[in-house]
Amino acid sequence: MALRSAQGDGPTPNRWDGGAEKADFNAKRKKKVTEIHQALNSDPTDVAALRRMAISEGGLLTDEIRRKVWPELLNVNASEPPPVSGKDLRQMSKDYQQVLLDVRRSLRRFPPGMPEEQREGLQEELIDIILLILERNPQLHYYQGYHDIVVTFLLVVGERLATSLVEKLSTHHLRDFMDPTMDNTKHILNYLMPIIDRVNPELHDFMQSAEVGTIFALSWLITWFGHVLSDFRHVVRLYDFFLACHPLMPIYFAAVIVLHREQEVLDCDCDMASVHHLLSQIPQDLPYETLISRAGDLFVQFPPSELARAAAAQQQAERTAASTFKDFELASAQQRPDMVLRQRFRGLLRSEDRTKDVLTKPRTNRFVKLAVMGLTVALGAAALAVVKSALEWAPKFQLQLFP
Repeated sequence: MALRSAQGDGPTPNRWDGGAEKADFNAKRKKKVTEIHQALNSDPTDVAALRRMAISEGGLLTDEIRRKVWPELLNVNASEPPPVSGKDLRQMSKDYQQVLLDVRRSLRRFPPGMPEEQREGLQEELIDIILLILERNPQLHYYQGYHDIVVTFLLVVGERLATSLVEKLSTHHLRDFMDPTMDNTKHILNYLMPIIDRVNPELHDFMQSAEVGTIFALSWLITWFGHVLSDFRHVVRLYDFFLACHPLMPIYFAAVIVLHREQEVLDCDCDMASVHHLLSQIPQDLPYETLISRAGDLFVQFPPSELARAAAAQQQAERTAASTFKDFELASAQQRPDMVLRQRFRGLLRSEDRTKDVLTKPRTNRFVKLAVMGLTVALGAAALAVVKSALEWAPKFQLQLFP
């Protein structure tokens, strides 16, 4: 059973100007809860609808709902008994000491005010989950930051279900981070600058001149932002989004954070130390729903296939988790949400040639850049409209990963 009640369940409105606005919020929330339960109770479960709910504004709303929906998004049978090991993993695991040190440093990831005895019990469970997954999957290699992801699942769904969910996640979405080397992790980070370049060449060039690189985003990526965000509600909202989307969506979200902070970056001294220091500190008051929407837009406008050539400095694109996502989605027998977004995007932009000229021009002046940014914001609303709608999803898979 999950033990995160001290944090509260799901996002809440910041403030209200009147009762009518609050009533409208509550009505929308109630409607969404009803739609989620309808998708869960359909036969078979409507995973496509659940993905739309996870992506759309507010995400899955509560941890009670997440305990039901997250297994469906990862194609995990929640009723099956969790994996166990008859071995004394703490004695046998080569990773035990490092895991122990990391877990001991994870105090800030637990709800404030949680009794010490309860928190220590959860930390012991956290260690056991990690060691068991590594023992069952010897191809996976522990990395510092992995525990930040595991603890999120532990706090939301409890030890039993967290073990099964994180094991599936580790062999799919997180697989590249768990290779024996960081080569594939670096390759995924290499998508960051091409995304920024497509949207804001001026910002890209400034960062290139500062030689800041992408290492500032490493902890964001490998912990799904769990290590750098202090409000747990924001963390689980992002997990709703990432679990429903392509494995590379976190790097698109990292890009929109940088793009959102454009003026702060450009106001910095153009040197590595200054820019790295700024970007490595994530503001805690980000407009998360807006950024989630923009990340979806950018995925549609600039899919990984388009960026792969620019990102493949050392590795081939087919060696990343993107290549195994097709197998994963076929196993879950559901259509990808990004396909629906892409189809909607194509329908909205009839004058494709003219738009393509604007979006792909290598270098633009300030006014054209602002026009592109405005287009991206407008498409954010369109993307949310798509995932909120009752449009039917395509019944068959596209055999190509990036059509």
